[in-house]
Amino acid sequence: MREFEVGIVLWSQAGTWPELLETAKLVDRLGYEHLWTWDHVKAIFGDPDQPIVEGWSAVTAWAMATQRLRIGLMVGANTFRNPALVAKTVTTLDHISGGRAILGLGGAWFELEHREFGFEFGRSVGERLDWLDESVGAIRGLVSGEKVTSAPGGRYHLQDASISPLPMQARLPILIGGNGRTKTLRTLARYGDMWNAFGLPDEVRELDGVLRRHCEQVGRDESEIERSINLWLVIRDSEKEARREWASAMELNKTPLERSLEPSRPVFGTPETIAERLLEYCDAGFATAIVEVPAPYDRETLERLALEVRPLVNRRLAAGPRE
Repeated sequence: MREFEVGIVLWSQAGTWPELLETAKLVDRLGYEHLWTWDHVKAIFGDPDQPIVEGWSAVTAWAMATQRLRIGLMVGANTFRNPALVAKTVTTLDHISGGRAILGLGGAWFELEHREFGFEFGRSVGERLDWLDESVGAIRGLVSGEKVTSAPGGRYHLQDASISPLPMQARLPILIGGNGRTKTLRTLARYGDMWNAFGLPDEVRELDGVLRRHCEQVGRDESEIERSINLWLVIRDSEKEARREWASAMELNKTPLERSLEPSRPVFGTPETIAERLLEYCDAGFATAIVEVPAPYDRETLERLALEVRPLVNRRLAAGPRE
């Protein structure tokens, strides 16, 4: 297995822009592989009216302020934008960043922001995922230099659309977020390069089997797709101290503590405890973690994850398979 990699998602709610900018620079200095933020126009945890910055604006500014990180949205809301415009936008980000853009996309789920902003939400999850599949297919063609015309009867109405310039990257990576077995993972198999899943190790291992079957059906080499797991972590010298830090962050984010506690996340504890959980995901085939960090952007966790936990995971991986 390749070395363990880590990306960071900075929650775009409750933090100020100066805090987001300075933390992005810290993440870059610490040697993380990629940096993300949400694509939401209302806060999604706690009070929806608390401050939140717009995603594409934030990642474009980060591209100018960082040197090596790959940058993207975790994940772009497909319902917000026309796919040809998304292809232009991510290509511009790729040029601004010197070839470091990743296009994250998902079907979207937060009905409140659609209602307030007048975005069409669709009649069902299934319809939104059909829109996503059509959109991702169009974007893959556009960023690959093709002329794209939408099929009759679909959501979009592109007519011989093309973009120029093309991305700097020969194949601009597309990340698909979500665990949907029937539609999301099939879209990933057809067009995606990265997958961001969530759940316990055994759950995502089983989902990986579903993805492999989709890849077989569409004639795709499954090894071309990078698997990543979405996690929330707090690292301290004791679990009690880590839990206290998380509770403080949830208070700032106006979020009831119980709403932020799920079976697979957050993970609290010492570097050794965190490394052990990450190794379980590596054993399941997920050698990339994408870790979400809420305001006020826990510097100690960011530093210890990069400087203590990741080297520990890589040493254990280098030692060979575990019993």
